[in-house]
Amino acid sequence: MQVTQTLFIDECEISESFIRASGPGGQNVNKVSTAVQLRFDVLHSPSLPEDVRARLLIMIRSRLTKEGVLIITAQRYRSQDQNRQDARRRLAELILRATIPPIKRVPTKPTRASKETRLAAKTHRSRLKQGRREVGEDEG
Repeated sequence: MQVTQTLFIDECEISESFIRASGPGGQNVNKVSTAVQLRFDVLHSPSLPEDVRARLLIMIRSRLTKEGVLIITAQRYRSQDQNRQDARRRLAELILRATIPPIKRVPTKPTRASKETRLAAKTHRSRLKQGRREVGEDEG
């Protein structure tokens, strides 16, 4: 399965099992196993570069098993083939999102004008509140 132009996932790394879908659908749901459960071993996959693996593990940590296997269940469609394609597409999207390195934040300082604006607003607010005080309050 091709994720990017340089990243390929070997078919033997992906295992699929077909299960019965839940929800409405009448006899079709009760008789036919159309839902797909796709399993991909993120921790031991030789296809994933280390940086992509690290980002992917952080992204999907709540969806991993203890062994580091990602399980994707697809049951959106009534057809087994469509659910299979949906599960593979979702796996490819997850890996594709992990290939994009995060953008480093460049720390900036507030500009001189923004500091002056902030101080002017504080002074204005202070004077406004001073005008609300009772006359004999500051004589203690």
